[in-house]
Amino acid sequence: METAIILCQAGCLALLAAWLSVALHDNFRHAEINAQFTREVLSMSRIGRDYPGVLDKVGKRRILHAGIQRAVFITIVIAETLVTALLWVATGAMLTVALGAMDLELARVLGLVGAFGFTAIWAGFVIAGNHFCYWLCHEGAQNTHFQLLLWGMGTLLLMALA
Repeated sequence: METAIILCQAGCLALLAAWLSVALHDNFRHAEINAQFTREVLSMSRIGRDYPGVLDKVGKRRILHAGIQRAVFITIVIAETLVTALLWVATGAMLTVALGAMDLELARVLGLVGAFGFTAIWAGFVIAGNHFCYWLCHEGAQNTHFQLLLWGMGTLLLMALA
């Protein structure tokens, strides 16, 4: 049973790492796509177009400086890169445990930290998105971020409780 749990934990970590790896591939290869949406959220441009009355009330939150918008996007990509690497390392560590060649506690700590990083990224998007009222015009993104947050929390629970 213990080996099955370890393999399930490794699999869950690998799935998180795979998801972020695909996202990173797009962020490196087609950076402008997500950079554009980051700018739209930070500048609240869709809100200004679709809900000008709302923008009048919360528009002071906007970040219009292109350099700051770019720095936010770069920070996101760096965080995703670090967490992806950690998740792959943790996956390997858990598989090494299954082979009897590594300490289980250390591997689970790596997995917990990696799963927390994944969860924190999406929690950050939900929190920052709420600040910039992205629920008004980026509902699909908000829903995706929320689902990823839940996925990360589920993996955290599996790593912590098993």
